Amino acid sequence: MKYDKQTKNRLKRIEGQLRGILKMMEENKDCKDVETQLSATRTAIDRTIGVIVSSNLVECVREANETGQEAGEMVKEAVNLLIKSR
Repeated sequence: MKYDKQTKNRLKRIEGQLRGILKMMEENKDCKDVETQLSATRTAIDRTIGVIVSSNLVECVREANETGQEAGEMVKEAVNLLIKSR
């Protein structure tokens, strides 16, 4: 699967958030602020996982339709991936 620029940029923003959290910890910032940023980062990661899995699913279903394969198993696998990520 090819990953588009937008998905890569999402991960770069997450990387920046994590570096910011480390800096906050090094500066002994309030734990509530650190936790808020950690929660925001987790949400960003969860959304990125969803984007990647859904994009992959669309690509796999399209490919299955073109080759005449059954896409049901691919859908189950994608759902399982999403469940595991939680």
